[in-house]
Amino acid sequence: MLLWLVLCGLCGVLQAQDVTTKDKVTGMLGGEVILPCTFTSNDPSVHVSQVIWRRDGVNMAAFSPQHGTHVQDNVRIQFVDPTQTSAAIRITKLLAADEGEYVCEVTTFPAGNRLATTRLTVQATPQNSAAAVSVVAGDQEMTVATCKSANARPPSRITWQTTLNGNVTTDTTNNTDGTFTTISNFRITPAWTADKAKITCVITYESKETQIPLVLSVQYSPVVTIEGYDDNWHLNRNGAYLTCNAQGNPPPTEFTWKTADGSPLPESVHAKGNILYVDQVDERVNKTFLCEVTNALGSRAGHQEVVVREKPNTSGAGATGGIIGGIIAAIVGLAVLGTVLMICRQQRKNQTAKDDEEFEGPPEYKPPPPTLKLQTGQGKEEELLQLKPTVQHIETKDELESTPPKYRQLSESELPSALDDDYREEMNPIYNELAFEEPGSYPRDEQGFMMSPAVYV
Repeated sequence: MLLWLVLCGLCGVLQAQDVTTKDKVTGMLGGEVILPCTFTSNDPSVHVSQVIWRRDGVNMAAFSPQHGTHVQDNVRIQFVDPTQTSAAIRITKLLAADEGEYVCEVTTFPAGNRLATTRLTVQATPQNSAAAVSVVAGDQEMTVATCKSANARPPSRITWQTTLNGNVTTDTTNNTDGTFTTISNFRITPAWTADKAKITCVITYESKETQIPLVLSVQYSPVVTIEGYDDNWHLNRNGAYLTCNAQGNPPPTEFTWKTADGSPLPESVHAKGNILYVDQVDERVNKTFLCEVTNALGSRAGHQEVVVREKPNTSGAGATGGIIGGIIAAIVGLAVLGTVLMICRQQRKNQTAKDDEEFEGPPEYKPPPPTLKLQTGQGKEEELLQLKPTVQHIETKDELESTPPKYRQLSESELPSALDDDYREEMNPIYNELAFEEPGSYPRDEQGFMMSPAVYV
């Protein structure tokens, strides 16, 4: 029981004190860094008797409140105002060899020893550069661009961005100060088409990306083309000329016009720089002309054969006119088609609106409603029941003559004949179900009612 109480008291003392350092500290090569170490305790009876900094099991610095400080390398390492609660050290002129783990161990009385560990990382910012290498066009693979990231810690990574097909070689060197230098070369078989091509060197260091754009330089002899001949040089044509276009690296410096057979230029022809002027086309211009271009790497020539015609060549003009006419006809046709489509669409829209109006509106014509007549014994007829309301109107003689028979009462002389009965039955099948007696003998009941034949018309 007594032992348990002693252990519990010791655990309470241990839990009441703590040594704290940073898990990781980063310093730059050649700079300085501080490694903190603090001691805390809520027991006033605990006193610090000694603090020791150790690396790889070797004591490098010690502090005692009674005996002061002792540092193995007192030129670059010093304690920073040590006390009972803090014993941080400063390291100056950082070397790559300073990188590693450091242990801060605190000895207390009567609690014993407590320690903490920190990791020191030493970095070096690289010096980045890139350059295009000027080469001469050829059939051997050469380095056309170089990218360099020097004195980096940790080493940099280099990549290339380009549309060219090439190979990359990369070498990394470990320098004596613990830094690294990485050199990357971009290699191609240089052709004149690669001149002025764009390429970018991408250097990645500690998640930071640096891009250096470059323009390649490939030297080549002049590339020559001649323009201006349209296959329509005819006798007595004026104002004809040939233009000598050339590109090269270095740029062309000289243009020389010659004939392929070595004869002098015709009298009607004169050269000025890269242009050959023809004052008037004649049979002497019927030759092959050469344009020789020179730069620092050499000379190259382009040639143009000229065929002099007796009469102008109109086939090309006819074809050109036909093409232009076809284009105009196509444009006109499209315009007409668009107009027709617009008209049809508008008519369809109007018809749809008309159909909707006819569907939604009332009928344009309504026949007059039939009526039921009452005939008295004196031969007079009175209207007993009107099936639908009508407007009272007194018909004139002219209106009676112009009124269709089915809308007025017929007299006995106007009653239909037997032939008309057949026609009525054909046009109005309801007559097949009705039987009418001869005129003047219509059946009457006791009340004197009579149904007018006009109701069924």
